[in-house]
Amino acid sequence: MTTTARLVQRAADIAEADWDACAGDANPFTRHAFITALEDSGSATRATGWGAAHLVVDGADGRPAGILPGWLKSHSQGEYVFDHAWADAYERAGGRYYPKLQHAVPFTPATGPRLLLRDPEVAPALIAAAEALVGEAGLSSAHATFLTDADRARFEAAGWLIRAGEQFHWANAGYVSFDDFLAALASRKRKALKKERAEAQAGVDRIVALTGGDLREAHWDAFWAFYQDTGARKWGRPYLTRLFFSLLGERMGERVLLFLAYRGDRPIAGALNLIGDDTLYGRYWGCTEDVPYLHFELCYHQAVDWAIAHGKARVEAGAQGAHKLARGYLPVPVWSAHHIAHPGLRHAVADYLDRERQAVMGEIGALGDYSPFKRGD
Repeated sequence: MTTTARLVQRAADIAEADWDACAGDANPFTRHAFITALEDSGSATRATGWGAAHLVVDGADGRPAGILPGWLKSHSQGEYVFDHAWADAYERAGGRYYPKLQHAVPFTPATGPRLLLRDPEVAPALIAAAEALVGEAGLSSAHATFLTDADRARFEAAGWLIRAGEQFHWANAGYVSFDDFLAALASRKRKALKKERAEAQAGVDRIVALTGGDLREAHWDAFWAFYQDTGARKWGRPYLTRLFFSLLGERMGERVLLFLAYRGDRPIAGALNLIGDDTLYGRYWGCTEDVPYLHFELCYHQAVDWAIAHGKARVEAGAQGAHKLARGYLPVPVWSAHHIAHPGLRHAVADYLDRERQAVMGEIGALGDYSPFKRGD
């Protein structure tokens, strides 16, 4: 088997069956359909600062044995693991931080495999290829974000610097219903969530859950308006194009779960989720009317309700949000790995990450004291 990697500049240049044989079925974001929807829709392209640079090692049968999806980045937007301070420090010292190499799923702060492996033995060759690309292209660095434990161990063994972050995830303790989940909460928290749900649901006429063949272009039109509104509220530019949502529904609608809240026949709010084998992933939310607690209802409570009904082990509701804690989403560490080419910058980043990891793990431990769940005797 050759261990020489080749560079592919469009996911569509790899056959879907070959890509998915490496990616597997468990994580919707690493599937060929999702990555090509990002690229084909104009959402993740060189023009938007995401120039595809996918590394591939072929097996003896001539098919990909492993793929390391990557992008040459001209900025640090849409990543959710922030390195702006590193870039600023390096450039003030006379260096050039961009372009850099990013191994991630664009605009997606969800843990998943970054090394897509039909044959796990090619993992070191893919990591070495990323390091070689950094050197040959004169890049400052390479970054692999939101890593599984297995991938974190592989990158760490290769000498990449490990960074800790924090998210809030809901875990299914074998609940049979939402009421069963509520029964696990302390009395005061349970009453607060019941009141919150009742008020949110009373503020709309109905909430529907759409997936697969139930998704229509009219639903995506409505959700696009919500997505645009959220971007405007955050003083940002929405990353995804309208076409992306159509392609998502067309290519992997069975993995999409869209909650819509209606006023009469008109959708006024929505939350988009992707369905994994054991996890429901919350991604985007938006609204055109301000209804008290509706954000929490659509993004968190409806997701938990659906996950329980469909036997999912977890709900991951995206980045940030200590407000999720009161709703049963507990703090967990998330991991990234970083290859820094310049020895001086590497030393400074390594020192920073040592101290940051201690602070993050300390905060996760401290937040555990505010868990809404009943405490053991």
